[in-house]
Amino acid sequence: MVQLVDGDIRTREVLGWQGVHVLHFIGSSCSQKLRVFLNLKKIPWQSHPIDLPGNENMRPWFLGINPRGLVPVLVHDGAVHIESNDIIQYLEQKFPTPRLIPAGHENEVAGATQARGRSAPRSAYVELRFVFAPLGPPKPVAALESYIANGSGTVQGSKDHDKQVQIEFWQRAAREGFTDAQARASTLKFRAEFDALDNTLRKQPYLMGDALSVLDIAWLIYEHRLSLAGYPFERLHPHVHAWAERLRTMPEVAKEVTQLRHSAEQLDTIRRAQAGKTLEMVAGF
Repeated sequence: MVQLVDGDIRTREVLGWQGVHVLHFIGSSCSQKLRVFLNLKKIPWQSHPIDLPGNENMRPWFLGINPRGLVPVLVHDGAVHIESNDIIQYLEQKFPTPRLIPAGHENEVAGATQARGRSAPRSAYVELRFVFAPLGPPKPVAALESYIANGSGTVQGSKDHDKQVQIEFWQRAAREGFTDAQARASTLKFRAEFDALDNTLRKQPYLMGDALSVLDIAWLIYEHRLSLAGYPFERLHPHVHAWAERLRTMPEVAKEVTQLRHSAEQLDTIRRAQAGKTLEMVAGF
């Protein structure tokens, strides 16, 4: 689990925070996943919104808390935890009821959620192209320079390779944008994964059997984002579609996933930015 050590943290005020504090952004998929988990667990927590569109996560104050510049961040009684899957596993141990990781499946869930986390870059290619459709470079030069210059640059006392991966991602996005080829490759990999999930959900109500688990939460967030991008779940993966529609009726889920919806005007802006292309067209569905 990724708990930062003292030398990683430059914004020292958070070391005095007591209770459960979450730094997050309303539209962040990893933040949504954690908020759904907190809702289901009924864990009291204090909200600290971070303005990602305004690049607050690339400023010195936030980088002094999480050197990677990512949300969500958990501060629990002064201890700083990063990476949403690790945060969820930590909270499951600290707040064991209701159980969202089935007994005896802890290692299986840990491996599966980490694998799902590696899908995040693929999801970003689709979301930034078909959900948010940024006009111009996705990160201003000044914000990226601040990101490079600030923060400790270490995680758990060691130089952090993940931050360099983030820097290279945003630099490449500034040069190339988000191409058809990237979106197509990402979407086809998701299709293979959702084909497997559809087969699982053909036989059982939830991904790990008869009870809701953290895997359902994690995959629902991907399903929701891809749905907003125009991915045809009902046609390609009917069991996944029915499962997701059922989960979206749960109040603990609905209050989070319904916060990111496009108005007709926003959808029109995105369509115009894509010059008439849709995700289905780009992926060849």
